[in-house]
Amino acid sequence: MDIARIDAAAARLAGHARRTPLLSSPFLDEIAGRRVLVKAECLQHTGSFKFRGAWSAISALPPETRARGIIAFSSGNHAQGVALAAKLHGVPAAIIMPSDAPAAKVAGTRGLGAEVVPYDRASEDRDALGEKLSQERGLVLVKPFDEPEVIAGQASCGLEIAEQAAEAGVSQADVLVCCGGGGLTSGIALALEARAPGMRVRPAEPEGFDDAARSLASGKIERNARLSGNICDAIITPQPGNLTFPIMKRLCGPGLAVSEDEALRAMALAFRHLKIVAEPGGAVALAAALFRGADIEGDAVICTVSGGNVDPAIFARALETR
Repeated sequence: MDIARIDAAAARLAGHARRTPLLSSPFLDEIAGRRVLVKAECLQHTGSFKFRGAWSAISALPPETRARGIIAFSSGNHAQGVALAAKLHGVPAAIIMPSDAPAAKVAGTRGLGAEVVPYDRASEDRDALGEKLSQERGLVLVKPFDEPEVIAGQASCGLEIAEQAAEAGVSQADVLVCCGGGGLTSGIALALEARAPGMRVRPAEPEGFDDAARSLASGKIERNARLSGNICDAIITPQPGNLTFPIMKRLCGPGLAVSEDEALRAMALAFRHLKIVAEPGGAVALAAALFRGADIEGDAVICTVSGGNVDPAIFARALETR
């Protein structure tokens, strides 16, 4: 993984991915006690940053390989990113999704023409199931985070952050990234290492599912004790990736963890003051920026809102949160 691969992925994404805005609000600045800049990846195609990595990986395949079709596993955002990227390339896609995935994400994936294969995330191994179906059907597996071209695609978000932060006059800041397996976190870290070295990436996670933070603290990959039971479904993974963790270990600062209530409060504040819709897992970095100020350095903080694919009932619950 290097900046040349990231630049190549960004070139393939040009004209296909959106350059999402870096938003701000004086109300959020007041709550955080510092300047807050929000990278609104919830406005990306399919409602999350995952389209970047999906397009990067699928577009990098040889045409004859791509034509066989794509398989992926995801709780919903990678699913929709892959489904759209495959559809735009004119190839079929099958997506392995947990049986408890939000209905909006399942419907969105099917609506983009992909086949949905359900599994029980508590008792079944999605990696093993993906490998099995890939071999049986001859499909190309596009992993959600532990894949070089996926990481390179997510890194294009970091290239944009570097440019937009410079335009806003910010050259030094903690950059808080919603973190599951670490594809977005490691990708942004690599991009900023090359283009904005004054910035430090830090993963943000839900309390009780902070495997990245614990792994960074111990220096080795740590697993989550459980894989369900939190509204931040989009970023609940068993552990950091074998490719992503070494990058995070080298480049990232300490992780941050927030409660479900804090994620819901951040969703409500993002809607009220930025006019954007965030899902719980996509709001944890903003929650950390707003409610973990004592653990953040500097006069400015940058955070991702990485996804906005939220079921109406959860969003209504967020709006009622005070």
